[in-house]
Amino acid sequence: MPWQFKVPTLGNEKSEQELKDLILTSEPDADIDINSQAKTITISSQASEETFKELIVAAGHNIAPAQ
Repeated sequence: MPWQFKVPTLGNEKSEQELKDLILTSEPDADIDINSQAKTITISSQASEETFKELIVAAGHNIAPAQ
C-alpha cells in the first residue's frame, strides 16, 4: 500500500536525496517518489505508515497534517 506524506520542509535535491537514502537504509525494498513541486513523498512498501513518519522526522523534516 502506498503512503503519501506532505513534507513542506523539502527544499532542494540534496535534502531530497538524503531523505531518500535514509529511508532506503531502513527499508531497502521501498519504492520512493518525491515530488519537490508538490512537496510530497509517496512510498510503496510493506512497512507501516508510522515507520516512514519516524524516518522523515528523523531526517529533520516536518510532516504536514493530512487535508
